[in-house]
Amino acid sequence: MNPLKIAIVHDWLTVYAGAERVLEQMLKCYPEADIYSLIDFLPRNGRQFIRDKSVTTSFIQKLPLSRSKYRAYLPLMPLAVEQFDLSSYDVVISSSHAVAKGILTGPDQLHLCMCYSPIRYAWDLQHQYLKESGLTSGIKGWFAKYILHKIRIWDLCTANGVDGFIAISNFISRRIWKVYRRKSIVIYPPVEVDSFEICNDKEGYYLTASRMVPYKKIGLIVQSFKEMPNKHLVVIGDGPDFEKIKLLAGPNVTLLGYQSFDVLSMHMKKSKAFIFAAEEDFGIAPLEAQASGTPVIAYGKGGALETIVGSNIEGKKRTGVFFYNQTAKAIIAAIEEFEALTEKISPADCRENAMRFSPQRFCDEFKLYVEKAYQKFILNGQI
Repeated sequence: MNPLKIAIVHDWLTVYAGAERVLEQMLKCYPEADIYSLIDFLPRNGRQFIRDKSVTTSFIQKLPLSRSKYRAYLPLMPLAVEQFDLSSYDVVISSSHAVAKGILTGPDQLHLCMCYSPIRYAWDLQHQYLKESGLTSGIKGWFAKYILHKIRIWDLCTANGVDGFIAISNFISRRIWKVYRRKSIVIYPPVEVDSFEICNDKEGYYLTASRMVPYKKIGLIVQSFKEMPNKHLVVIGDGPDFEKIKLLAGPNVTLLGYQSFDVLSMHMKKSKAFIFAAEEDFGIAPLEAQASGTPVIAYGKGGALETIVGSNIEGKKRTGVFFYNQTAKAIIAAIEEFEALTEKISPADCRENAMRFSPQRFCDEFKLYVEKAYQKFILNGQI
């Protein structure tokens, strides 16, 4: 049997973030796969994760200001992704959190979608997105609502062209069912757990690390520590909200801004606990903390419920504490609960839990799923 000819279609290539880490591992599984993307503005020295491959891009690549304002072309993205000619491939894998799953395939081609989420800002997070973007009213607001309405119709229709959905968490699997009424298999994203070292000798500070954008709730964490002046918080990260958060910070909060991986990993392993207040589809940072032997105090919603063990249960030891409201009061109560634990959380247990999400585990599960799905597709025309 000839090797499968595989194409991977990724939404856009601009940075190395969570979805790109998954793409990197897909290419380790299938190094001969061709890559398609709406745009490719990766720097020359930042292409190692796609094995320095050339990328086939869409017409959006050549539109004015597409390097920095590509999201403004959302109304054109469905049309753009449909222009990719993928007719020569046996298997097409869409790596999609926006429009990649809308590619066109034929009846003899297997289309699998690695779904990071149905388009968040078009579905259940639409109202949050419009509010944060200042688009709840006015002409621009009504235009944005109309575009998102059209995107929802298109997004729902294109789900019919997917033969099999892969969700990155049970939380996303439920969202896929809610939006598309399609079942999915869960394959957790890869986390570079071996890049972090366990440390048993903890220092007295708490840590949070993230890009400073509204939904990450870094300001809320900083506000919580303003009300606990006897506790020390270290914040790593930069972003649009940095100056706003800087104004909130009291003398017990140290803002380090953007830091290298070495500095981040050192603080990860030395911190008393990592604080995570966002509702994430999966959430890599809490697992990086656990890989460093550091417990996590997290908002108990979304992917965090699947990556952090909030109590001692059969076969699993506790690795963190949850709070269930995104308020300063709830975070303060969770920190007090963490400090009052009679049975301290073990760094070894945190590390052991994180190891369940290694890149090798992802590759094994992903490759097995693709190969089994293709066999079923050839035999039955469906999976």
